[in-house]
Amino acid sequence: MTVSFTETWLELFPARLRALLTEAPPEARRRWQEIRLRIGQPVLVLTAREEIWLPRPEGIPLLPEDLQTTFQIMTQNSLYALEEELRRGFITLPGGHRLGFVGHAVLERGRIRLLRQISSLNLRLARAVEGVAEPLLPLLVAGGRFLSTLIISPPRGGKTTLLRDLIRSISRGRPDLGLPGRQVSLVDERSEVAGTYLGRPQLDVGPRTDVLDGAPKAEGMLLMLRAMSPDVLATDELGEAAEAVVVAEAAKAGVAVLATAHAGSLEEARQRPVLAELLAAGYFQRLIVLDASHGPGTVKAVYRFAPTREERDGACSGSWVPCSFWSERVASGT
Repeated sequence: MTVSFTETWLELFPARLRALLTEAPPEARRRWQEIRLRIGQPVLVLTAREEIWLPRPEGIPLLPEDLQTTFQIMTQNSLYALEEELRRGFITLPGGHRLGFVGHAVLERGRIRLLRQISSLNLRLARAVEGVAEPLLPLLVAGGRFLSTLIISPPRGGKTTLLRDLIRSISRGRPDLGLPGRQVSLVDERSEVAGTYLGRPQLDVGPRTDVLDGAPKAEGMLLMLRAMSPDVLATDELGEAAEAVVVAEAAKAGVAVLATAHAGSLEEARQRPVLAELLAAGYFQRLIVLDASHGPGTVKAVYRFAPTREERDGACSGSWVPCSFWSERVASGT
C-alpha cells in the first residue's frame, strides 16, 4: 500500500501560521486530515482519532487578520474570479486539497450569492492511498465485469479514499482477475475524489477515467451516460431521489455504478429512503461497510445481493447476505 502525500499545502499559509504548523514533526503531520481555523480560537488539527490544538496545551486565539491573510493567499487574491466557489463555500487548491469556508452570507432572491467576512476555514488535506482496494477487488469482479458497488460509512470513515483507489484500479484494469481496463466516468461534485485544479485531476484516478468536476450529481451522471459511454459510472455521496433515478437508468443500460453514501451499517442504510430503494431493487450487487475502528477505511463487512426472482425492468427483489470469503477473513483476524 502506497500513500501519496506532499506538504506543498504548508506554502498556502502565512509565515506566522506556517511556523506554528511546522512545530509538529513531519511524521505527525502525515496523520493530519483537516486543519481548522476560527477567529478567536486556536488552530485545531483533526486526525482519524484525535483533536490537536496548536500550540499545545492552551493554544493562541487567531486574529481576524490571520484568516484574512490565509484566505487571500489560498485564493491568490482572485476573489473576482471565484464567485461560484464563494457561493458554494469551498475551492480546490493545488495538490487536490480542499478549502471550505463560512462567514456572512450575501443573499440574492433568497439564495446564497457569495460569502463575505470569512470567519472559519477548513483545509482538508488530500492524500491518495494506492492499494487500499486490493483485498476487496476479487469480491467485486465476476465474468470480466465490475459489479455495481455501494460503499457506506460514517463521516471520515474512508469512503472517498476507497472510492478513488477502486476507480484507479478499474481504469487501469486487473488482468489477474480477468478485468480489462474499463472506461470510467467520475462525477466529482465537490472536487474531493480527483481533486481537480484548473481542469486537471491532482490525484490519480486512472488512464481511462473522465472527470466531470463541480456538477450536481444527478445532472452530471445523466450527462456522462449520454456523452461518454462509460462502462462504470462513479460518484460520491448518494442521497437524493433524483440521483437514485439515474442509478436505475444506468443499471438498465448495463452500466455498473460505483458510489458512496453516509451510513454506519446496512441497517442504517435501509433507514434512508433513497438508499433503501436502491438496495431493495438490486441496482447494487455489492455493499461495503467501512468504519474507523482501526483507522479510516477499516472494512467492517462486505455483502452481496442475492436475487429471489428474475430481473424485471432492470430491478429485482432479493436479500443482502455477507460475502463468505470476507466473513471468514474477519473471523480469523486476517
